[in-house]
Amino acid sequence: MAEPLLQVAGLVKRFGGLTATDHVGIDVHDGELHAVIGPNGAGKTTLVAQLSGELRPDAGTIRFRGADVTALTADRRALAGLARSFQITSIFRDFTVLQNVAVAVQAHAGHSFRFLRPARRESILVEPARAILAQVGLAERQDILASHLAHGEQRALEIAMALATEPKLLLLDEPMAGMGPEDSARMVQFLIGLKRRYAILLVEHDMDAVFALADRITVLVYGRVIATGDADGIRANAAVREAYLGEDDSA
Repeated sequence: MAEPLLQVAGLVKRFGGLTATDHVGIDVHDGELHAVIGPNGAGKTTLVAQLSGELRPDAGTIRFRGADVTALTADRRALAGLARSFQITSIFRDFTVLQNVAVAVQAHAGHSFRFLRPARRESILVEPARAILAQVGLAERQDILASHLAHGEQRALEIAMALATEPKLLLLDEPMAGMGPEDSARMVQFLIGLKRRYAILLVEHDMDAVFALADRITVLVYGRVIATGDADGIRANAAVREAYLGEDDSA
């Protein structure tokens, strides 16, 4: 089997007396959607922050595309192909949809940040932005303000901005947070299409979405990995049911 795209070993992060990630090991392969689940406080977002470079681990290693990136900054990891979306939508609400993605294209390409006048007109920025919006189903919304998008559309826009960095791996932190059933169903369909083109590490509380999307699932509890496997294996795992899914075989 080919070397994993992402390899994490022994990852530790402490905040005072709290160990948020406790010797976590996880890997993601090309073309895989690998979900990370666990109860609140399990360390999921802390894990993603370490993978993206926003938090420095206290111990452990992170290898990406065969290289040790443990000490790299977040921007260097983004240039290497790691892109993150956040639990709370992070967009420029007073820019149009197209302008938001053009900014991300501009930043990734290393152009000087002269956005408001030239970026809307420069084809080197606008054409890639339009192509990305078509990928995420927002092409017809490109000229409206981002603040006027529905919540689910704002999450899709945030992912579009991540795609503008030309990632090899997407780190998606609860993309369905705050969504109703209809928006969640649309996001699942969107991610099904996206996983054909990108490797994805997905943190998500919506278990129906996780089981519909994930090739493999890793379960974190109190910062420790208690299980990794496919959806059927995770459903059948007694420790997972007791710790996270709310079931107990002894009942």
